[in-house]
Amino acid sequence: MTLKVLLTLPPDIHDLEIYRITGMKAPPLGLAWIAAVLEKAGYKVKIIDTPTLEMSLEQWLNEIRSWKPDIVGVSMLTPTAPRGYRAIRLLKQLYPDIIVVAGGPHPTFMYEEALSDGVDVVVRGEGEYTTLELVKTIEEYGFDRRALKNVKGIAFRDEDGRVVVTPPRPPIMNLDELPWPARHLLPMDKYTLFGKPIRIAHFMASRGCPYGCIYCITSYFWGRRIRFRSAKNVADEIQYVVEKYKPQYIVFTDDELTVGRKFVYDLVKELKERGIDLPFSCGARVDHLTKSYLEFLYRNNCSALYVGVESASQETLNRIGKKITVEQVERVFRWKRELKGFMAASFILGFPWETIDDMKKTVDFAIKLDPDYAQFTVLTPYPGTPLYRYAEEHGLIEDRNWEHYTTLQPVMRGFNFTRKQLARMLRYAYLKFYLRPKFILRELKAGRVTQIVSIVAKAVTTALNSLIDRLGL
Repeated sequence: MTLKVLLTLPPDIHDLEIYRITGMKAPPLGLAWIAAVLEKAGYKVKIIDTPTLEMSLEQWLNEIRSWKPDIVGVSMLTPTAPRGYRAIRLLKQLYPDIIVVAGGPHPTFMYEEALSDGVDVVVRGEGEYTTLELVKTIEEYGFDRRALKNVKGIAFRDEDGRVVVTPPRPPIMNLDELPWPARHLLPMDKYTLFGKPIRIAHFMASRGCPYGCIYCITSYFWGRRIRFRSAKNVADEIQYVVEKYKPQYIVFTDDELTVGRKFVYDLVKELKERGIDLPFSCGARVDHLTKSYLEFLYRNNCSALYVGVESASQETLNRIGKKITVEQVERVFRWKRELKGFMAASFILGFPWETIDDMKKTVDFAIKLDPDYAQFTVLTPYPGTPLYRYAEEHGLIEDRNWEHYTTLQPVMRGFNFTRKQLARMLRYAYLKFYLRPKFILRELKAGRVTQIVSIVAKAVTTALNSLIDRLGL
């Protein structure tokens, strides 16, 4: 009998800050890619996108009871892990014969924790072929721990309860060989932008990042080598999705799409030849942008670029491995203003060696650059990153509740500041940037003020004020 595999995010996570504040709903492309590979191999697959469906634990268990899967795969980020573990423990109590597999960034690096919280097997890193081989092994041998030792890229407990970590699986070098994500298993009509029912389609054209910033999980989960799909393969997928789902907007979920300049030029050419004329947004690095490249992007439907600035301090940029300069940042934003394009920027407060004055300089730098939208976050030590090891070695982590690892709640102190001071700085940053008359007037003229103010108000009043109350500020 063909095995049934349920792939899911943890239930009851839609009220976490990472979903609640932005109002954005995005599809779990990773699960959809794994589902596509399993379906191609003949398995029956179901996906439950719990935050988009705002599904409770009880509703989630009802879905499992109704569909009766043989295997349940749960994908977890760090802040969703506690609720994932809670759901898994209850699931195993009710249905002990169901094999529970965990994957995603958090279990990849915290596999011992996951295996102590009800998980039977952890898929570490890139999940498509590891999950396929795991399911095939279970289909042929059942939950045979001796057989599992031959599956690369997993962790599990042997008969004596000892953790077994199999050799890592090499990254998929030819991403074109993967089938496209199984969007037919997703609630495609429910993905929104700023809480509005704007039809959006999400795509990932590459995996990996060569830069290895100390705080970012991308290089350590996907690998330090960037792997691009072919422009034709991505264009074929976009054409299919546009014809089937009629999106109004395209979002590339790659961390830094513009790193692959030839890929971007080729993709734009492919889309033009197919008559696809939709606005898109993507991530970029300032060291890979020239004025002519920026002009090309803005002229060819790029409606928003997202760049990581992170700090006003060159010393800090060097220490975190960002590999950009303050001069490059200033130059790119000067070009952006000349070309009248849209650019958002991220800034991080709370690097351990910083002072309060250093953080204020970063806020002032953000105002000087004047991006269309600024995202301020507090430095968060995610498991698997060099920052996490550094914070552990220096005793900086003071909050071990994974649900607070959202980049909006300080969980670590610095050498020169407390968590309470960092929380105050985050509020200071948002208020100082967004309550400027220049910014408000520009947003009014652009007709964007309602959605921006809504997000900022939620970030400031909901997250920060509740945090400040909790910390007794």
